[in-house]
Amino acid sequence: MSKTARQPGSLLRPDEGTEAQRVTYVELFFDLVFVFAVTQISHSLIDHPDVVTLVQTLILITAVWRVWVDTTWVTNALNPENARVRAMLFVLMLLGVLMSSAIPDAFGDHALLFAGSLVTLQLGRSIFTAIAFRRSRPENARNFVRVAIWNASTGLLWLGGALASEDARLWIWLAAILIAMMGPWVRFHVPGLGRSDVETWNVSGEHFAERVSLFLIIVLGESILVTGRSFAESSLSPLDMLSFLAAFTSTVLMWLLYFNHSQKGGRDYISETEKSGVIAQVAYTYIPLLLVIGILLTAVADEMVLDHPLGGAGGDEVERWTAGLICGSSVVYLLGNFLFKRAVGLPWQFSHLVGAGALALLYATFSSVNPLTLSWLANLILASVVAADHVSHRHRTRDQPVDEKRTRRR
Repeated sequence: MSKTARQPGSLLRPDEGTEAQRVTYVELFFDLVFVFAVTQISHSLIDHPDVVTLVQTLILITAVWRVWVDTTWVTNALNPENARVRAMLFVLMLLGVLMSSAIPDAFGDHALLFAGSLVTLQLGRSIFTAIAFRRSRPENARNFVRVAIWNASTGLLWLGGALASEDARLWIWLAAILIAMMGPWVRFHVPGLGRSDVETWNVSGEHFAERVSLFLIIVLGESILVTGRSFAESSLSPLDMLSFLAAFTSTVLMWLLYFNHSQKGGRDYISETEKSGVIAQVAYTYIPLLLVIGILLTAVADEMVLDHPLGGAGGDEVERWTAGLICGSSVVYLLGNFLFKRAVGLPWQFSHLVGAGALALLYATFSSVNPLTLSWLANLILASVVAADHVSHRHRTRDQPVDEKRTRRR
């Protein structure tokens, strides 16, 4: 965002200093809603492993992500310590709790509660932000007028889908989420108002990177909750222990893949680049959705393995789904990391693609390998990618001159 002078009690974040980058306590408080939302998402797919439920789950994951990341764009520019901004966040929290409570039956009887809360949250936040910008940053105010128009347009689809039959709802909401995801890509083009100017998209890079990292921690925490809950309800046999250790190991490996080197590299890059808004759009708005999907589907796969480590329950079709979730979730997560690294100026890490290919081959063995063994083999592949990533990082930093390390991203 463009820089302007700050008055006492300003609605806008300071442009410089620690306050410009700091994640505030009210933002962390706001995130608690999404702890609730994330825990609500995975249950349907565990109970109903089929294509329709998978698509429904992906729609819900994407909707929750959009709500969170769109709010992060706003709190990156507005000052959460301001009383009016804080009040806005509390209202968004209330709407977020209502939306989250409806998630398990969002495609059923609670469709209108889910859609109504979602639309009110998205549209209300956009209008508030446009008003907040109207005097000091008129160009940003126009941006959020465009955003509000897009949210109103997709809102009609969300509400229309909630009122439609259950068969039609899936397709209407799929259209709504696809259009919503197109918005930033086309810079919220509106006939008569044009597109948003990327020159007005400058953001507090370190703040944005930290916020996305915290959301990934929330989603990884859901994986811990799922496996811990299932293990606590098990008979605590050696087989249960091996299943639990496989699930916990997969969570640690996913943490390492992003937080070992990628997180710091991305934070440094967006903090130092002059095109922070463009980087925030690609590396921190679109790509992390793949990481979120990969983690959540891994949590589903882990619970299915914990429930039936040797398979045999539900026949070949359930085992096929379990294997697909074990391998597919890791493939999605590897691809997300692969794209993220390149988006923040790091070299292509082809070990990620090799790992994804190995996981695809592993899936082909599902009929001859039980879910627990498959889970450990998938972990072995992820561990190999983590090791290759670490070796690549060490070589890169060892061979790079000190001055280049300081200036390569400028």
